[in-house]
Amino acid sequence: MYTILVPYDFSDQAKHAFQFAQQLASKTAGKLKLVHIVEAPTTQSFSTMGEINLDAAQLNQVYMIELVEKRKKQLKEIEEQQQDKPYKFKTRIAFGNPYAGISKEITEIEADLVIMGSKGSSGLEELLIGSNTEKVVRHAKCPVITVKEAINADEIKKIIFASDFSDINNKVIQHIKVLQELLGAELSLVKINTPSFFETSKDSRTKINDFVAQHGLSNTQAVIYNSTSEEEGIIEYAEEINADMIAMATHGRTGFMHLLSGSIAEDVVNHAKRPVWTMKITK
Repeated sequence: MYTILVPYDFSDQAKHAFQFAQQLASKTAGKLKLVHIVEAPTTQSFSTMGEINLDAAQLNQVYMIELVEKRKKQLKEIEEQQQDKPYKFKTRIAFGNPYAGISKEITEIEADLVIMGSKGSSGLEELLIGSNTEKVVRHAKCPVITVKEAINADEIKKIIFASDFSDINNKVIQHIKVLQELLGAELSLVKINTPSFFETSKDSRTKINDFVAQHGLSNTQAVIYNSTSEEEGIIEYAEEINADMIAMATHGRTGFMHLLSGSIAEDVVNHAKRPVWTMKITK
């Protein structure tokens, strides 16, 4: 049974992700689970003598109790709204680090897909710490769709899958085929040519055609697109054809290993306006 997990923090982006997840869950008649992670405050107030200010600690404790009760009430209201849906629905509230909590939930429920909101990041924030979304994209054991704006599953008809088509795990392709069939979408198989990693159009088309035959793909087209970088090429082409979704495989690590790397996938997740599907390649 197809299981979808939605990390939910009550932001607008999370609400968009949840709405999209409901649409997909209705198509699969599977399971949909919403998890909310409460992150305990880590700051403490100290006196001039270096002692912990108990008043501040107590205020934090009161705030957490009130927050948890509020979230429990909100989740219960969401559960009530999900009654009589064609899918099984559950919510859970957990505590601790958001990324660790999401990863644990993925494993425990054997999620087939994670759909989560993303605000994107740039500059110093992106360079130093990244986001929980980026960490999930880099390490999740299942596909992840990141959502920034409201989208309608029935309107997703053009998906681009960017790769160099050299070494992609069959498991990734099986998940892509499920997504394509679920949405009834055309799949554009895109090779981004850059000055650093140039390949003739003939060689690229041969690779893509062999890839299509090997994996039994249908309703596809082969595209070779030239750009200054992989990330820019993917986003530029998606905008040029007004694609509804971008799909990529990632090694979950930095560097360009003849495939679009983890860092490029995270860059696309951060900067693309449209939803992005990613899946980590495992050996």
